[in-house]
Amino acid sequence: MTAPAAAAGHRGRGRAVARLVGLRVLLGVPTVLVVAVGVFLLAAASPFRPVYQYFGVGIFSASDADIAAAERALGLDGGVWVQLGRWLGGLLSGDLGQSLSMRQPVAQVIAERLPWTLLLVTCALLVSLVLALVAGTVAAWRQGGWFDRAVTAVGHTLEGLPPFVLALGAIAVFAVAWPVLPVAGLTDAGAAPTVDQVSRHLVLPALVLGVSQTPWLVLHVRASLISSLDDDHVTGARARGLPEPVVVLRHALPTALLPFVTVLGNRLPELVTGAVLVETVFSWPGIAAAVVTAALAVGFPLLAALTLLSAVAVLAGSLVADLTVLLLDPRVDADV
Repeated sequence: MTAPAAAAGHRGRGRAVARLVGLRVLLGVPTVLVVAVGVFLLAAASPFRPVYQYFGVGIFSASDADIAAAERALGLDGGVWVQLGRWLGGLLSGDLGQSLSMRQPVAQVIAERLPWTLLLVTCALLVSLVLALVAGTVAAWRQGGWFDRAVTAVGHTLEGLPPFVLALGAIAVFAVAWPVLPVAGLTDAGAAPTVDQVSRHLVLPALVLGVSQTPWLVLHVRASLISSLDDDHVTGARARGLPEPVVVLRHALPTALLPFVTVLGNRLPELVTGAVLVETVFSWPGIAAAVVTAALAVGFPLLAALTLLSAVAVLAGSLVADLTVLLLDPRVDADV
């Protein structure tokens, strides 16, 4: 390819990326707005009143005037649409409200807990990627062998197990039968959050969350690589006498990984859901565990903010996956 042709190709890809990002933003903004309104209306239809959480057992001795004053202070006075307008205005100004269950501003709760969830999810994703790529590649390479049968059987078995079952099993093994890893919290009791402490406490939840997401990925890698091994360019590589590892890793695997990127992006909602369960079981102080706390305490401001954050994360993950495929595969339509 000549230099002008290559430059034109890069410009075309750049325009395609810009169009894709612009289209996703145009679709994403109303999607997030619909989620925000839906969450608010569901909360408004709930029979539970947040002011009960505010007073606790004191609600039984509070006067009507005290309850009305508390509702005004919490922004719960007025009709549903008045409250919705007030809440949306707060979102646009960066005021996410107060978390009644944690007695903190919602923005502060997110700022304190989000980094720990990102750390857990990132490590779990790396675990899942390594397991899926290694096991899926070897299983496809040795199709029909004992390793392939074992990977397929374990993958289909783990597909039906929710993350909390894996978490409880890991606790039974690594904390009870063979106590080598801590299973609760960010650090040992009273210890400072040092790198060593956090790393030791991170191992088990990251492994559990990573393994819980591996079955779909490893089975997809296996199936995609088996299909790629029959492609013409792979057959041509074999005909040229290239060693089998080179044929598999340099010719078949790159083609098989392109659809894998899309599958990985589509698994992001399940990763978020799994993080909620894993953080709860292991008492990991992340943002996902706050979802359970907010739900149990009927903490609408925190629950709504976390729901919107999850929606944005899913949309962003889908966009990143599609951008990756668009940039790596020149066959993808530039008008996608």
